[in-house]
Amino acid sequence: MSAAEKPTTVVSTKGQVILPKAIRQQRRWGAGTRLLVEDTAEGVLLRPVPLFHPTKPKDVFASLPHSGAPKSLEEMEAGIAAEARRRHARG
Repeated sequence: MSAAEKPTTVVSTKGQVILPKAIRQQRRWGAGTRLLVEDTAEGVLLRPVPLFHPTKPKDVFASLPHSGAPKSLEEMEAGIAAEARRRHARG
């Protein structure tokens, strides 16, 4: 694709740039999408801001209070199966 065939945009007097609709749709960048702007040797790179900050297991272990004895793997699987049956019950 030549430069003449590629989508272009213009920087407004406020410094705003409108991304072509085809690119926004392809990337699923709707209104309000926050983008990181990075200056690279090749040009400007836009990336969506992650919805959640990266975390490590040690950061979230025991973050929810729990009282009582821990559940066994079998008890947890039974609870999950019971909830799945409840959610998908017909009638």
